[in-house]
Amino acid sequence: MSIATPAPRSPDSLSEQTAASLREMVIAGEIAPGQRLSEAQLAARLDVSRNTLREVFRLLTREGLLQHKPNRGVFVAVPSMASILDIYRIRRLIEIPALSNAWPRHEAVARMRQAVGRAQKMAAASDWRGVGSANMDFHCAIVALTDSPRLNIFFTRIAAELRLAFGLLGNPELLHHPFIARNQAIVYQLEQGNSAAATALLEAYLIESERIAMAAFARQA
Repeated sequence: MSIATPAPRSPDSLSEQTAASLREMVIAGEIAPGQRLSEAQLAARLDVSRNTLREVFRLLTREGLLQHKPNRGVFVAVPSMASILDIYRIRRLIEIPALSNAWPRHEAVARMRQAVGRAQKMAAASDWRGVGSANMDFHCAIVALTDSPRLNIFFTRIAAELRLAFGLLGNPELLHHPFIARNQAIVYQLEQGNSAAATALLEAYLIESERIAMAAFARQA
């Protein structure tokens, strides 16, 4: 019996997959705001042609993650004050209802708990970039409570922009360390079936996080 050969990926799907990989690099803190991207190095790392990578650059430039500067190349975007404010406005509109309507036994709650555990281990090793990545996964898990694939995809883009805003911090420990305990408290209240308390903690969390991000932007400016 012959085995069918998988159909080759279309250029569009390859571009989308590569764009997703590049977003994940941003979310993981591997790429910093304002950093110039090397086309040759990225094409080799992502195992794609330069033509595909250029299409990805165009796609992520439209999303606001990258910026093309004539005669200079492609750079990772530096968030503006307006974009940071908008990111937090969107986070409140998505994360707070997601948490307030959450089912305590939803599989995403376990993902939230796992993210807290990873953050604690990373903090013990003073790996603050790793703590930041675990924090991003914690909030993506909150959105996953909605069971909406469209919201999950949309929030992945927001998370990438948010990580760029966090990249403006000269001392990431200042942002991430206090929120490990807050994340733990949020997931504990949710596991106990007290979504109202968990939501109240998240609302206070977002206010404080926004304040720190805006202060970092002001120092950058």
